[in-house]
Amino acid sequence: MRFPRTAATTLLAVLIVTACASDPAPPPTGIPDAASAGPHGSHPTTSAAPAAPLRAGERTVDLALPEPYTPSPPNGGTDDYRCFLVDPGLTEAAYLTGSRFLPQNANLLHHAIFYRLSAEQADDAKQVDASSPGQGWTCFGDSGVPGQTAWVASWAPGTGETLMPDGFGFRMPPGSKLVMQIHYNLLGVADGRPAADQSGIEMRLADGGAPLTGLETTLAMAPVELPCEPGATDPLCDREAAIADVGRRFGGQSAGMARWLSQRCDGGTPAPGSTQHCDQPITRPGTIHLAGGHMHMLGRSIKVEINPDTPQARTVLDVPRYNFDNQALVTLPKPVTVHREDTVRVTCTHDATLRQQLPQLRTLPSRYVVWGEGTSDEMCLGIMIFAPEA
Repeated sequence: MRFPRTAATTLLAVLIVTACASDPAPPPTGIPDAASAGPHGSHPTTSAAPAAPLRAGERTVDLALPEPYTPSPPNGGTDDYRCFLVDPGLTEAAYLTGSRFLPQNANLLHHAIFYRLSAEQADDAKQVDASSPGQGWTCFGDSGVPGQTAWVASWAPGTGETLMPDGFGFRMPPGSKLVMQIHYNLLGVADGRPAADQSGIEMRLADGGAPLTGLETTLAMAPVELPCEPGATDPLCDREAAIADVGRRFGGQSAGMARWLSQRCDGGTPAPGSTQHCDQPITRPGTIHLAGGHMHMLGRSIKVEINPDTPQARTVLDVPRYNFDNQALVTLPKPVTVHREDTVRVTCTHDATLRQQLPQLRTLPSRYVVWGEGTSDEMCLGIMIFAPEA
């Protein structure tokens, strides 16, 4: 899961939007305790909890890959980010009010993200697809399509159906199409020979003329600067070697991400350790309705706060025992209101010793872990579903 592919200055304005309530809001519930939920990375085989009944004015549209796809990670890695163009057939405006990803081969899946395309961007996507061998195209980053694309749905292990609150939805103009980005990961696949996948999504749609408020997905991130576990001496325990390895597997932009986050959050001087955070300004007023956190298999905890260390401090999200296999977005018990010029802090703790405890990782060489797209790399990402102030 990753940030939009734009210049760093644009990222700052786009990614960092979160807020506080005028009254303290309790942390969201519904994220199981990792200690009681089984080992990280066990990859549940389905997210097929039954869908909730349709609300007034809603209908469903089912989409799936047009044909099975067999992952083929590039550059000798174990991760394949593949994008596919799918068409919900919208001849009139609509709102996306909920979604349920239907993983056909969940043991291969790290995450899925759905990006909305305008009709013009859909034409660009067709060209990208036509110029790429095989089904779909490689997309380390976001949709791999030029211009800004809007994140309107996502899935990670443990996610069932995600419903937007009553009265809210993502705008879907006529002719909108979707890019389905799927991150396939082959760690733990027997003999490295994955089966094919033909996953899909069930979309809830409401009429575009309904009196709904539009939503956006917004992200906040912090660096990852996790040294090797004590006693490890592998070559990738050197930070620069580890960053170069990320670049080899995912490209120069990915290698630059660790340095960009260090510059933005630490002034360019990384502070190696298990816990990292980043303070960033809020740029737009509005209200957060759902939130979640994303790390990989070495994640221990994640927290999103507003105005930390001040009398106005609030907690939006607190997951003290992170579980990779349960990353569902949760509806906040009380929506939190965005105020311009507040500060958002996202804090993550990772644990390098988990590498020796997890079957998917313990055969890999130790490494200094930085931000990277691979399941054996790490992230520190707060995800929020946000209604901008009109």
